[in-house]
Amino acid sequence: MKLQGTVFKYGDNVDTDVIIPARYLNTPDANELAAHCMEDIDPQFARTVRRGDILVAGCNFGCGSSREHAPLAIKACGVACVIASSFARIFYRNALNIGLPILECPAAAEALVAGHQAAVDLAAGTIMDEATGAAFAAEPFPPFMQELIKAGGLANYLMLKSQRA
Repeated sequence: MKLQGTVFKYGDNVDTDVIIPARYLNTPDANELAAHCMEDIDPQFARTVRRGDILVAGCNFGCGSSREHAPLAIKACGVACVIASSFARIFYRNALNIGLPILECPAAAEALVAGHQAAVDLAAGTIMDEATGAAFAAEPFPPFMQELIKAGGLANYLMLKSQRA
Protein backbone atom coordinates (compact mmCIF):
# COMPACT_ATOMS: atom_id res chain seq x y z
CA MET A 1 0.00 0.00 0.00
CA LYS A 2 1.52 3.31 -1.12
CA LEU A 3 0.60 6.62 0.51
CA GLN A 4 1.52 10.20 -0.22
CA GLY A 5 0.66 13.40 1.61
CA THR A 6 1.73 16.55 3.37
CA VAL A 7 3.66 16.18 6.63
CA PHE A 8 2.20 17.58 9.87
CA LYS A 9 4.91 17.39 12.53
CA TYR A 10 4.78 17.39 16.33
CA GLY A 11 7.20 16.68 19.17
CA ASP A 12 7.61 14.07 21.87
CA ASN A 13 4.99 12.79 24.31
CA VAL A 14 1.90 13.82 22.35
CA ASP A 15 -0.73 12.31 24.61
CA THR A 16 -4.25 11.15 23.89
CA ASP A 17 -5.70 14.22 25.67
CA VAL A 18 -3.96 16.41 23.10
CA ILE A 19 -4.94 14.18 20.18
CA ILE A 20 -8.62 14.33 21.19
CA PRO A 21 -9.39 16.40 24.29
CA ALA A 22 -11.53 14.66 26.92
CA ARG A 23 -14.27 17.29 26.59
CA TYR A 24 -15.22 15.75 23.22
CA LEU A 25 -15.37 12.11 24.30
CA ASN A 26 -19.13 12.17 24.81
CA THR A 27 -19.78 11.65 21.10
CA PRO A 28 -19.53 8.35 19.23
CA ASP A 29 -19.44 10.25 15.91
CA ALA A 30 -16.01 9.88 14.29
CA ASN A 31 -16.55 13.01 12.18
CA GLU A 32 -17.21 15.07 15.31
CA LEU A 33 -14.05 13.68 16.88
CA ALA A 34 -12.13 14.55 13.71
CA ALA A 35 -13.33 18.16 13.91
CA HIS A 36 -11.47 18.51 17.22
CA CYS A 37 -8.42 16.37 16.51
CA MET A 38 -5.16 17.93 17.78
CA GLU A 39 -6.89 21.23 18.57
CA ASP A 40 -5.13 21.75 21.91
CA ILE A 41 -1.68 21.50 20.27
CA ASP A 42 -2.56 22.80 16.79
CA PRO A 43 -5.91 24.64 16.58
CA GLN A 44 -5.74 24.70 12.74
CA PHE A 45 -5.01 20.99 12.28
CA ALA A 46 -8.55 19.73 11.71
CA ARG A 47 -9.21 22.54 9.22
CA THR A 48 -5.97 22.18 7.27
CA VAL A 49 -5.29 18.44 7.19
CA ARG A 50 -6.38 16.72 3.98
CA ARG A 51 -7.18 13.11 3.20
CA GLY A 52 -3.91 11.29 2.67
CA ASP A 53 -1.72 13.56 4.81
CA ILE A 54 0.89 12.13 7.15
CA LEU A 55 1.28 12.90 10.85
CA VAL A 56 4.86 12.74 12.18
CA ALA A 57 5.92 12.90 15.82
CA GLY A 58 8.76 12.16 18.18
CA CYS A 59 8.92 9.64 21.02
CA ASN A 60 6.01 8.12 22.93
CA PHE A 61 3.23 9.26 20.59
CA GLY A 62 -0.22 8.45 21.96
CA CYS A 63 0.79 8.18 25.60
CA GLY A 64 -1.79 8.75 28.33
CA SER A 65 -5.17 7.11 28.51
CA SER A 66 -6.10 4.01 26.58
CA ARG A 67 -8.95 5.65 24.69
CA GLU A 68 -9.51 4.33 21.20
CA HIS A 69 -10.93 7.76 20.35
CA ALA A 70 -7.41 9.10 19.69
CA PRO A 71 -6.48 6.97 16.67
CA LEU A 72 -10.11 7.10 15.52
CA ALA A 73 -10.02 10.93 15.45
CA ILE A 74 -6.75 10.87 13.49
CA LYS A 75 -8.09 8.37 10.97
CA ALA A 76 -11.40 10.24 10.60
CA CYS A 77 -9.46 13.42 9.79
CA GLY A 78 -8.10 11.63 6.75
CA VAL A 79 -4.57 11.08 8.01
CA ALA A 80 -3.18 8.19 5.97
CA CYS A 81 -0.32 7.23 8.27
CA VAL A 82 1.39 8.21 11.52
CA ILE A 83 5.17 8.02 11.70
CA ALA A 84 6.87 8.42 15.07
CA SER A 85 10.12 7.62 16.83
CA SER A 86 8.05 5.44 19.15
CA PHE A 87 4.44 4.86 20.14
CA ALA A 88 2.79 4.19 23.45
CA ARG A 89 1.92 0.50 23.30
CA ILE A 90 -1.83 0.94 23.88
CA PHE A 91 -2.02 3.57 21.12
CA TYR A 92 -0.11 1.23 18.81
CA ARG A 93 -2.60 -1.56 19.43
CA ASN A 94 -5.65 0.72 19.17
CA ALA A 95 -4.39 2.20 15.90
CA LEU A 96 -3.99 -1.20 14.31
CA ASN A 97 -7.36 -2.33 15.70
CA ILE A 98 -9.05 0.43 13.68
CA GLY A 99 -6.79 0.11 10.62
CA LEU A 100 -4.71 3.28 11.07
CA PRO A 101 -1.23 2.59 9.64
CA ILE A 102 1.59 3.57 11.98
CA LEU A 103 5.33 3.21 11.48
CA GLU A 104 8.12 3.52 14.01
CA CYS A 105 11.13 5.14 12.39
CA PRO A 106 13.21 7.50 14.57
CA ALA A 107 15.33 8.74 11.64
CA ALA A 108 12.28 9.67 9.55
CA ALA A 109 10.51 11.22 12.54
CA GLU A 110 13.49 13.47 13.11
CA ALA A 111 14.25 14.36 9.49
CA LEU A 112 10.83 14.79 7.86
CA VAL A 113 9.88 18.44 7.52
CA ALA A 114 6.45 19.89 8.21
CA GLY A 115 4.80 20.99 4.99
CA HIS A 116 6.88 18.72 2.76
CA GLN A 117 5.32 15.94 0.75
CA ALA A 118 6.19 12.47 1.97
CA ALA A 119 5.68 9.10 0.32
CA VAL A 120 5.22 5.90 2.31
CA ASP A 121 5.21 2.35 1.05
CA LEU A 122 3.73 0.26 3.86
CA ALA A 123 4.56 -3.06 2.18
CA ALA A 124 8.24 -2.15 1.80
CA GLY A 125 8.50 -0.03 4.95
CA THR A 126 10.00 2.87 3.01
CA ILE A 127 9.48 6.54 3.77
CA MET A 128 10.69 9.40 1.58
CA ASP A 129 10.70 13.17 1.98
CA GLU A 130 9.94 14.09 -1.61
CA ALA A 131 11.32 17.63 -1.25
CA THR A 132 14.75 16.58 0.00
CA GLY A 133 14.93 13.09 -1.48
CA ALA A 134 15.88 11.66 1.93
CA ALA A 135 14.78 8.04 2.27
CA PHE A 136 14.23 5.99 5.40
CA ALA A 137 13.51 2.38 6.24
CA ALA A 138 10.97 1.25 8.81
CA GLU A 139 9.96 -2.29 9.65
CA PRO A 140 7.31 -3.22 7.07
CA PHE A 141 4.08 -4.80 8.23
CA PRO A 142 3.77 -8.53 7.64
CA PRO A 143 1.22 -9.51 4.98
CA PHE A 144 -1.60 -10.30 7.43
CA MET A 145 -1.20 -6.87 9.08
CA GLN A 146 -1.30 -5.22 5.65
CA GLU A 147 -4.57 -7.07 5.02
CA LEU A 148 -5.90 -5.94 8.40
CA ILE A 149 -5.09 -2.29 7.62
CA LYS A 150 -6.53 -2.58 4.10
CA ALA A 151 -9.74 -4.04 5.57
CA GLY A 152 -10.10 -1.00 7.84
CA GLY A 153 -9.22 -2.66 11.11
CA LEU A 154 -9.46 -5.85 13.12
CA ALA A 155 -13.27 -6.18 13.22
CA ASN A 156 -13.58 -5.74 9.43
CA TYR A 157 -10.64 -8.09 8.83
CA LEU A 158 -12.21 -10.83 10.94
CA MET A 159 -15.59 -10.35 9.27
CA LEU A 160 -14.02 -10.64 5.81
CA LYS A 161 -12.05 -13.74 6.85
CA SER A 162 -15.21 -15.41 8.18
CA GLN A 163 -17.10 -14.62 4.96
CA ARG A 164 -14.34 -16.28 2.92
CA ALA A 165 -14.39 -19.43 5.06
